[in-house]
Amino acid sequence: MSTVREQIEARERATLSPHAAFADASRGRLVTEEEDPYRTVFQRDRDRIIHCKAFRRLKRKTQVFLAPTGDHYRTRLTHTLEVMQISRTVARALFLNEDLTEAIAMGHDLGHTPFGHAGESVLNELYEPGFAHFEQSLRVADKLERRGDRRGLNLSWEVRDGILHHSRGKAILLGVEAEGPVTLEGGVMSVCDAIAYMSHDIDDAIRAGVIREEDLPPRAVQRLGTTTSGRIETMVVGLIEGSRDGALGIAPDVRDAMNELRDYLYQEVYPCETIDAEIRKAKKLLRELYLHLLDHPSAEILAGDAEDDLVRRTVDFVAGMTDDYALRLYEARLLPRPWKP
Repeated sequence: MSTVREQIEARERATLSPHAAFADASRGRLVTEEEDPYRTVFQRDRDRIIHCKAFRRLKRKTQVFLAPTGDHYRTRLTHTLEVMQISRTVARALFLNEDLTEAIAMGHDLGHTPFGHAGESVLNELYEPGFAHFEQSLRVADKLERRGDRRGLNLSWEVRDGILHHSRGKAILLGVEAEGPVTLEGGVMSVCDAIAYMSHDIDDAIRAGVIREEDLPPRAVQRLGTTTSGRIETMVVGLIEGSRDGALGIAPDVRDAMNELRDYLYQEVYPCETIDAEIRKAKKLLRELYLHLLDHPSAEILAGDAEDDLVRRTVDFVAGMTDDYALRLYEARLLPRPWKP
């Protein structure tokens, strides 16, 4: 009698596109494991990611606005959930593997630093080999997380590939070739990552008073829509209808509007003084904290993996911090305390 997992795998073979990634054809894990009787390899990957500590820390990591006090601003966790939802919608419409798409989406930002790309920029500047959050996300999954006494989450090859190459969405938007991800599911997630941040970063910027709805580029608004949900729907439909015969694409008029909107964000929102002033402070804080920890390592750093040198362990420690933790540690380590006789 077949297991539930085998029945799910058979259903995938009967219903999914021939261009989909099938769970029973996965290239496997770094360390071979016995199959689960109820869940496919990609379902298990999703579950491992959701239950890991790095995933929980995303709730207190910056998306755009640093350590926001308002309840409705996006964090790295809510961004991840929005990417997951959009990605599954597209994968379902293209008859691709939703479980694989979901797992990649859930894991793509595990390695993101505190204070968003500001933290990534600081570590890339200070760490000689360089630092990129997508590489750190894979390092978190492969090594830094623990499952009991086992090192790493031991994810499947397909999920690891999708995490490592999740920044390819920009290339698809620009219509240029780029390395990976190998699966269509990974490619879908990379485009939906861009769809999500373009939509919710505008929403947050309007909420913060950084821009007004009427400031958005008129042609892009006319094509994509005047509301957050309307823009997401238009971009999703453009991706679904622009993808054919195992190749991802975006309807040309939608892609042009998306690029115009993306250019506007990078010209008018992300570098605006309201955001940039806080980013400069965050970079200063993390730079000083990183250098201090190199000279005065914490117990967590000293207890790290002996096969990594102190610099690598310090990078991992700083990258794993939440915004709140970085602020508290900086205050405790680098700000003077009132004298108590």
